Amino acid sequence: MNNENTSEQTQQPDDIEELTIARAGGTGKGSRPRTSGVFGRFGKGRAGRDRSGRGETARKPFPGWLYAVLFLVFDAVGVAALEIGVSQTSARVQLSNNMNVTGWGFVTKMWTDLNFVAVLNLILAGVIYLILLMLFNRFWIATPVFLALAIIVAVIEYFKISIRYEAILPSDLSFLGSNTGNLMSFMPSGAHVTVLIAIGVFAVFVALCVALNRIDGRHGRLFRGTDAKSRSFNAVARLLLILVPGLFFGLYAMQVGTVGSWAKNFSSAMGDKPSMWDSVYDAQRNGPLVAFVRQLNPKVMEEPEEYSEETMQEVLARYTQAAEEINETRSANMTDSTVVYILSESFSDPERVPGLKVNKDSMPNIREIKANTTSGLMLSSGYGGGTANLEYMGLTGLSMANFDSSLTSPYQQLVPTQHWTPTINQMWGAPANSLGFHPYESSMYSRATNYEKFGFSHFYTLTGDDQIKYQDTIDDSPYVSDEATYKSALEKIAENDGDQFIQIITMQNHMPYHNWYADNEFTAESTDPSQPLDEDEQESIETYQKGASITDEATQEFLDQLDELDKPVTVVFYGDHLPGIYSTASEDENNSLALHLTDYFIWSNKASGTQGNDIDNDEYSSPNYFVAQAAEHMDAKVSPYLAFLTLMHEKISAMEPPVVNSIQGWDRIPEGQNIYLDADGNPMAESDFDEETQQLLEDYRLIQYDITAGAGYLEDTDFMTLPR
Repeated sequence: MNNENTSEQTQQPDDIEELTIARAGGTGKGSRPRTSGVFGRFGKGRAGRDRSGRGETARKPFPGWLYAVLFLVFDAVGVAALEIGVSQTSARVQLSNNMNVTGWGFVTKMWTDLNFVAVLNLILAGVIYLILLMLFNRFWIATPVFLALAIIVAVIEYFKISIRYEAILPSDLSFLGSNTGNLMSFMPSGAHVTVLIAIGVFAVFVALCVALNRIDGRHGRLFRGTDAKSRSFNAVARLLLILVPGLFFGLYAMQVGTVGSWAKNFSSAMGDKPSMWDSVYDAQRNGPLVAFVRQLNPKVMEEPEEYSEETMQEVLARYTQAAEEINETRSANMTDSTVVYILSESFSDPERVPGLKVNKDSMPNIREIKANTTSGLMLSSGYGGGTANLEYMGLTGLSMANFDSSLTSPYQQLVPTQHWTPTINQMWGAPANSLGFHPYESSMYSRATNYEKFGFSHFYTLTGDDQIKYQDTIDDSPYVSDEATYKSALEKIAENDGDQFIQIITMQNHMPYHNWYADNEFTAESTDPSQPLDEDEQESIETYQKGASITDEATQEFLDQLDELDKPVTVVFYGDHLPGIYSTASEDENNSLALHLTDYFIWSNKASGTQGNDIDNDEYSSPNYFVAQAAEHMDAKVSPYLAFLTLMHEKISAMEPPVVNSIQGWDRIPEGQNIYLDADGNPMAESDFDEETQQLLEDYRLIQYDITAGAGYLEDTDFMTLPR
């Protein structure tokens, strides 16, 4: 025998599998040294006798290409399990039910729409799978673990959607810590059936893996070493195959939420189209893994250069003094009244749309109300979408204009992880004094969890424990009417002798608009005969006009009923954005500002003593200023924060991020200068601001950063506290 063969025979294999393969023909005269690793010379050993000596032929190890094929197959199975978990159907009205994004649609859009988001999910899941393979170094162990993780997550997705109509969010990671027991809140009735099915499916895959392991002469071992040198090489290779994919996944997760990053560009190029108004639809459309990772690390704001505890103390002192000066001329306390915020879905005046001629006024009552109280036009960041962002600004006094463009939806990307979430309803004290009403899914924009975090004791919707009392619709419309929503709120206001903060978000005028109403007397046409409205646009506009008219009448009736109450009530009413139906007008970029102006008013009942008040500088506003304007309208004293917003509004009447004429998506607003309007509604350039305005804007960014992304230096101060 030659020395090489003798040397190989004397080596000690590192496990029984090596021993079996060695005795089965891996040594002996003429044999070659084995190559270690998954891409080595698989299947080249000669047949021989196994350890029992019974003459059975040793099974050949699977070749490298077969492992690669099986990797792709099981990776696809894992992604499919996740997609099945979020793709259950719902009998509820869905805003996006006109698109086939689930099931085969998730895959087939690769060749119908050239959308490869399914491949992106395969890549991300494959990275996790590869890391598990390298950790275990056993294909037939890592594979069941990977599939178990996918199936478990899919089952939790299924349960959570069944109970809350909400996909798994990054904030749910808290359940893995001290809140693990709360996972039971995701368990619907009959959950044992789903669990048993999942266990059965997993058992099938485990049996398959066990069978393939027996067939595979290598028993799934990916890296083998018969001496110290080869073991060291394998250890380094495995480490690299953990670190490199792990680094890719980590960097992707860290940067995919940042506009302009390689990860965001890569994700968009693969077909990721964020749809964060509905976490379930987002997960169905883009894959649960992509949708989840995208929200892990959004960029909130750049840290202001001067940000520090010392700087924030200076800000506190500056606006504490301003509040004292303002309060010298004010006599009332805001929280001695009930304040009602009404976000009226898509409410705006069709007569202001450029190039549109209508036959009849859709809002005669609200027009009259506006003429006799504080009112004007509100600059909206959205067109045809973005409701929750306007809602967020109204409830917090913060502005989307200050956030990084990567932050597209604070309700999903920011609020769930905030440790401090000051909102204006908290000025009314205990949660029992804050009530919310929204006649739709409580999970939309994650409102159910966010409103609880904001300090609302009840959030009445169509789902969950707090269901809104009145749910009447009109004719063929699928949405609850404004009249029914107002009626539900009015009962809660009237039955409480104390003062409250009431938040109402209507749904009656939500898109789409499909000739819902009987006896619709409204008509619309283009002012340019050479550019007539197409049939769909005309139908949508005329249906919307009728809906706006119904809102107009219901709102007047609601105010009349509030006027009869023997307690002070002030209402802040505003439309969140225009409906995205004006396709002819939106083709002209010069119409951008006109398509982002809605109507608002601040009204008080007779018992308030401030009915008919009409404050200065009310022609233009944005929702972040409403609370300061309401305080002025009510002659109410202010906190340092409200004093700041009051001074800010005197210098900049309205502010929003850059606006576009297309229905708002969630890659947010393109780069460009924020929109700032003066008291006459004229755009202002930041470069032209005087020193006082520049200081206010800098302070606004400092305040917003401290609240949302900073250290919270203002939290334990009186910055948000109203005087008594």
